[in-house]
Amino acid sequence: MSAFQDFWTSQRRGPASGRWTILVAASLILVALLELMRLPAALLLGPMIAAIGLAATGGALKLPGPLFFGAQGVVGIMIASNLPVALFGKMLVDWPIFIVGVLSTIVVANGLGWLLARTGALPGSTALWGSSPGAATAMTLMSDGYGADMRLVAFMQYLRVVCCAVGATLVARVFGVASAGAHTIDWLAPVPPLAFAETLILAIGGAWAAIRLRLPGGGLLLPMALGMALKLSGLLTIALPPWLLALSYALVGWAIGMRFTKAVVAHAAHVFPRVLVMILTLIAVCACVGGLLVAFAGIDPMTAYLATSPGGADSVAIISVSTKVDVPFVMAMQIARFLTVLVLGPVLARRLSAHGPQRRAKAERLSD
Repeated sequence: MSAFQDFWTSQRRGPASGRWTILVAASLILVALLELMRLPAALLLGPMIAAIGLAATGGALKLPGPLFFGAQGVVGIMIASNLPVALFGKMLVDWPIFIVGVLSTIVVANGLGWLLARTGALPGSTALWGSSPGAATAMTLMSDGYGADMRLVAFMQYLRVVCCAVGATLVARVFGVASAGAHTIDWLAPVPPLAFAETLILAIGGAWAAIRLRLPGGGLLLPMALGMALKLSGLLTIALPPWLLALSYALVGWAIGMRFTKAVVAHAAHVFPRVLVMILTLIAVCACVGGLLVAFAGIDPMTAYLATSPGGADSVAIISVSTKVDVPFVMAMQIARFLTVLVLGPVLARRLSAHGPQRRAKAERLSD
């Protein structure tokens, strides 16, 4: 152990190239481990955890701002590419169910976030952004532009995603559903050159325009909105190769992780029990909402549970496609909540945090 400490001390005081080597190697190892555990968002969580470990031990690196905003633009385009055209038709047909399922989750999540802020564990704005359900990456990236602590928001968001993924997997097994099979990624799959160039220009150009316009969270939101509009109008075919998405997730994970300090990590560990209780309570309440859909809407239990799960849409999708459930309904509910959170999240966080304790002194002590 002493030899490792001596090695790390020499590396963190040495040139940045050595620390970058350690960061990339640790990120690859963690991604591989998380993928073996079939945890969601492994391509983002692995680099983020590696960067947190590096930054919290005094080896923080500086990621160029343009790379971070460019990666946000690619993530925004990725979100737009995964929105099915038939989504809005499905929502119109079953609109009462969607209103109950979506709004109940948002109301409960924000209520629990407000209660967490009232305990003084976290600043009001940070607690509310961290409790917003179903849009982990978007909420984390947007929160910084609205004055919340992106580091603690990321801690809350991805802890919820992991808890929901594990919970959904366990429920699927209880209902006798086979687990999802391994998903093979063709990293070198060919993409149409023109479509790829147009997509890349939109991602980077949209993020750059958002910076110039000083839009909060615009690095992700403006490319996403433009991508959705162009896709639905048929003017753009979105082409994102897997290697570009992996690189963008890594850049986002590193940028967030490098903001952590030893004090932030210690505070996250301190509030972990209360945050975990909040997350488990949210999962339980959402399961009860799913029970109401079973009782009054005639939806089968597994479909109802997955549709109302407050986790990430990606992990829910992986479980849904391997089960005998109504996959279009599940994904329509998840995406409807995602879009609603994007619209209402900033408004609710601003309004509710204005009526709760901000704990600015604590926030200042955790800042760099």
